[in-house]
Amino acid sequence: MPDDPAVPLHLLRSVTEAVHAIGGKVAVHCQTAEGSRNAVLAGADSLEHGMHLDPALLDQMAAQGTALVPTLSVLVTQIDNLRTKDPSLRRDWLLSGCLGMAPLVRAAHEAGVTVLAGTDMFEFGKVADEVGWLIDSGLPVEAALGAASWTARSWLGLSGLADGSPADLVAFDADPAKDPTVLHRPSRVVLRGRVIR
Repeated sequence: MPDDPAVPLHLLRSVTEAVHAIGGKVAVHCQTAEGSRNAVLAGADSLEHGMHLDPALLDQMAAQGTALVPTLSVLVTQIDNLRTKDPSLRRDWLLSGCLGMAPLVRAAHEAGVTVLAGTDMFEFGKVADEVGWLIDSGLPVEAALGAASWTARSWLGLSGLADGSPADLVAFDADPAKDPTVLHRPSRVVLRGRVIR
């Protein structure tokens, strides 16, 4: 909620330092300007949503390797519905946050921030939709595809296509870089070397 207090910076910084000390990553769910600011200043590894993030913080995010996971498929699909609601603090906060996401994603990419594809609401697993929204927001197709695959794996510390790597892959009947809609129709899914589909 817009009037909920953000996690204090000193506390978030302490948690982040402790998690980093044992080799972990910190993902912070951010929906307010203060929450997003505190997450960046605390050195969080990723901002989930990043609503109301001050674009002036994007250079710092890029420099410290903080990724943005905008979850556009959750947010921008609410815009038309929100516009039909009576004005209120919650509605206006959500609407302005949702409307600001596409420009934020473009600016983040241009600043060199790692943008990743993710979802966090039912139905889970619609990453293909998220890639489409990233493209619609101005990310180059290759960057949007990477946000859901090779870039995400690398950011998580997982290997890509290399000898000895887990055999995880998704195959398509057409090149997703030329037709991203094929992401909705995988022809083959292999997980840890086992054919799932």
